[in-house]
Amino acid sequence: MAFEGFFFRSPTSYEPPSLNLQQAMVHDSHPAFDHLVLLVFSAVLQVVCVSLPGYIIARLGHFDTDKQKFLANLNVMLFTPCLIFTKLASQLNANKLLELGIIPVIFIIQTLVSWIVSITVARLMGFSRRASNFVTAMGVFGNSNSLPISLVISLSQTIKGLHWDRIADDSDDKVAARGILYLLIFQQLGQLVRWSWGYHVLLAPKDKYPEYQDQQVEDGRYSPEQNQHRYREHGDDHETTPLLSSLGGDTAASSRNVSTSNLSHLDLDGRTPVMNRSHVSLLQADSDDDDLFTPRKARHQNGTTPAHHTDINDHDDLLSFPRIRTMSEPDIPNGVEGLPARAKAFLSHKAAACQRSTVNLLTRIRDSLPRPIRIVLDKVVGLGAMVYNFLWQFMNPPLWAMLISIVVASVPGLQSLFFSPGTFIRNSVTSAVISSGNVAVPLILVVLGANLARNTQKHETHCDAEEKQIGRRLLIASLVCRMLLPTLIMAPILALFAKYVPVSILDDPIFVIVCFLLTGAPSALQLAQICQINEVYEGVMSNILFQSYVIWILPSTLVLVMCALEVVEWAL
Repeated sequence: MAFEGFFFRSPTSYEPPSLNLQQAMVHDSHPAFDHLVLLVFSAVLQVVCVSLPGYIIARLGHFDTDKQKFLANLNVMLFTPCLIFTKLASQLNANKLLELGIIPVIFIIQTLVSWIVSITVARLMGFSRRASNFVTAMGVFGNSNSLPISLVISLSQTIKGLHWDRIADDSDDKVAARGILYLLIFQQLGQLVRWSWGYHVLLAPKDKYPEYQDQQVEDGRYSPEQNQHRYREHGDDHETTPLLSSLGGDTAASSRNVSTSNLSHLDLDGRTPVMNRSHVSLLQADSDDDDLFTPRKARHQNGTTPAHHTDINDHDDLLSFPRIRTMSEPDIPNGVEGLPARAKAFLSHKAAACQRSTVNLLTRIRDSLPRPIRIVLDKVVGLGAMVYNFLWQFMNPPLWAMLISIVVASVPGLQSLFFSPGTFIRNSVTSAVISSGNVAVPLILVVLGANLARNTQKHETHCDAEEKQIGRRLLIASLVCRMLLPTLIMAPILALFAKYVPVSILDDPIFVIVCFLLTGAPSALQLAQICQINEVYEGVMSNILFQSYVIWILPSTLVLVMCALEVVEWAL
């Protein structure tokens, strides 16, 4: 591949360029200031032009919150994984994965620096714990998805000095592809921290703080029911599912409150009663109600069942299904039409029985082992269960796409099958995935514009006395901790990394630009969603988005790109 070997610094395979070539490279990577301003402005304007239609449509009322959420989820579930797969699987191999290990190191350093800066500024300004956590969230969690990806693509097409001298046939498309690769890794690391530490700790609801619980109780505003209602208004479907289930159970319970001793007198020749699993287990344990499990054709017209019947349809219990079912099970018709459903139920029953037998066998084997071995085995099984639960709780489609990309990139045969020109898989499956991935960035920007329209427009928000008093100070502290101080601290650290750390991707100009863009990127848009869910300084959050994405984005991007190009020039 064209990218083979470009991640490693190999003195034997790389000769320093001549002086004239170095001067040309420096000139290309560091254009005149006025020209650089024009290039950065055009890159930012390209992002604005793509996101502006989403902003206008949202302000006109045709792009409401539900549609924005649907498109954002569709992008996360489908288009972004396709983008991740095409960019990562086509450019990685087993050796390059080792070099990418520098990205988590830089991410940890950036997060630690932003956290220290935010804590220091919050203490100097005398904020409470809740306000300090808000400033920390604004400072730590920057936008690593929509805006940086768009800026990287735009900059790769406008600034020609971003080509890497270690790649002979480097092009704008390859520069953009590498930049997206780096950003996607930063993005997934940030998502993991944002929705764990950020959601549950830094931007927790007001009632999670003991000092505010007493105040809300005195004002009559705090109750667990109100808190649950707020989550149901803004939250996901999994928040409302238990409520709906309990309501359904209570409603149906009044119609099913029949004792098991009277069930034999019910006329079951018509509709099948719907019962929950607890009732089914009771009936199965009651030998007097065996007639309920008898097929309908074996009954007399008066609803009773003879003591001994010889109906030909009842000679095999394997094809008969109990007429008492749970609410999640459909009504199975009789005759040939019900054969598939009865077969499915039979297979499910046998699978459950096989699973129980396996569990019992393993339990007996475990009990027969010596106690020290049982303790070690229990620890191993518990650790495996924790890892399993962790994966299924935190894994999402982009992470699964990244994992699949690593597997494909690590196996040369699979990588050649998917990405070698002329192969059947490349012309069919891979081409379809590439087409879907190309939708991701424009859709991200359109939703970005709609989110800005929703989060910056004047709307009714709950603004307490504390927010009115310290709102302006929160705004200033958040902007300083996100877009100013981390850049001042991280700039020399990144310069030292690029100069002295023997990792080849630190020589890639687009990687240096990505690191600088992330140090001063605006606060993540997902923080607005979390603030709305938990009712955390919503008015201040709207002002932060407007200030960072509309007013300060152009000068901030210009300064960051200039610093990155200076570092690239100094590290040569």
